[in-house]
Amino acid sequence: MDLAINHSKAFRTRRFLNWFPLGLAYAFLYMGRYNLTVSKIALGQIMSKEDFGIIFGAGTVVYAFSFLLNGPLTDKIGGKKGMMISLAGSALMNAIMGFYIGTFNAANAEGQNLRLVFAILYSLNMYFQSYGALSIVKVNSSWFHLKERGGFGGIFGTMISSGIFFAFTVNAWLLGILVEPGTTDIGMTKWVFFAPAILLAVMFAVEAFLLKDSPAQAGLQDFDTCDASSGEEGVDVPIKTIMKRIITDPVILTIALIEFCTGVLRNGVMHWFPIYAKEVLQLPKTHWLMNGSWGDWQMIALFFVIAVMFFIAAAGSSGKRKAWFFVSGGLMFLAPFMMGGWGGILMVAGVIGGNVAGWVSDIVFQSRRAPTAGGLYFVMIFVVMIMFFSLNSQLILGISVFLISLCVIGTHGMLSGTATMDFGGRKGAATAVGMIDGFVYLGTGFQSFCLGYITSNNWAWWPVFLFPFTIIGFLLARRIWNAKPGRAGH
Repeated sequence: MDLAINHSKAFRTRRFLNWFPLGLAYAFLYMGRYNLTVSKIALGQIMSKEDFGIIFGAGTVVYAFSFLLNGPLTDKIGGKKGMMISLAGSALMNAIMGFYIGTFNAANAEGQNLRLVFAILYSLNMYFQSYGALSIVKVNSSWFHLKERGGFGGIFGTMISSGIFFAFTVNAWLLGILVEPGTTDIGMTKWVFFAPAILLAVMFAVEAFLLKDSPAQAGLQDFDTCDASSGEEGVDVPIKTIMKRIITDPVILTIALIEFCTGVLRNGVMHWFPIYAKEVLQLPKTHWLMNGSWGDWQMIALFFVIAVMFFIAAAGSSGKRKAWFFVSGGLMFLAPFMMGGWGGILMVAGVIGGNVAGWVSDIVFQSRRAPTAGGLYFVMIFVVMIMFFSLNSQLILGISVFLISLCVIGTHGMLSGTATMDFGGRKGAATAVGMIDGFVYLGTGFQSFCLGYITSNNWAWWPVFLFPFTIIGFLLARRIWNAKPGRAGH
């Protein structure tokens, strides 16, 4: 019996109690990270596109370089302590940003030096945020076998997507509730920072009791996960050895370069499309894409009822019928979120992209990650070309950015969420995430500075800027097409 694959029911139950609150905490970290975009849309010209580009760019550069320090540190102190630092620090920084924005009104806004103050506060927030990605992968590297990690990549992508939903849609709903139509009470924008601060504080308390770094700490048996740390059970590997192993691994270096492209493409669409929709397509604040449209509760309830019926049918079926019922139920469950504005669209794209990428990686490619990432990049090559010719078409442009988001979140889950565990191993998972996610956010910072300038001059160059990175990402994935981790020392 292969314990690594055939876990007991008790193990699976305790693992769920570990990864689900951890994933929810990570989703709330996203809510407290990408709320900056919602605040920019609410503040309008008080936070110009150039201001936004510089503030977000500064934060992402700090985030990227924080990994160099925090990756090895999290490998040393453990994922639980890293997550607690992340939750507490980000909650504090979001609260301070909220109090600062709360002092704004239409008369004094221009004299508040928003760019400088927010660049500092948001950069500090992103420093603490960096512990989150490191910690979630570090913890789960001890709870998931190599052959299960494609499925975990789907979970990772789903949690990212729900965090994006919280950030874009739930924050927009809060503003819609708190700010009366036609008013300019910009001080109420503080709630897009207060809300995640409160939720992060709650998750800090929850994780203090539930989160465990390994099965053994939860009273269960540890097992060989068959990753790059196999053969090192019970061995205290020095951090210097782990760092040297990771920074000299050509596969990890290649993945890092692919993820630089992912950072450019993911945030080059995710942040700039709603700004484009408001500025160029001139969609009003009340438009469903900007603020969601969940007013038709009967239709939403019908979708959820149908979803439950499919899930019940799946529970009583087997084989292909079970899979068909389960997938159909999942799509019915996700359908209403398409009415949840930009955040809802991104959530659906991420859930589909992350889970499909995970299944394809484990089932079709025998837990190889590069073919899945390469296939998604290949699709993006053509979709970005379509995007270039559809800037004036709300429908075609919307479909294009949905597909790009689906592909890029699926890729990110595969590489930053899964390949880091495979090739970094349990011993070096956080260091590997630090290096790879650092490159994601170097790409994010690069696009932020560039597109802040480019879109201020001519939006037509937006897809032109993105296009080369789709080709580079695909070619890099081809270089490591057959890569799989070996045992430590081999």
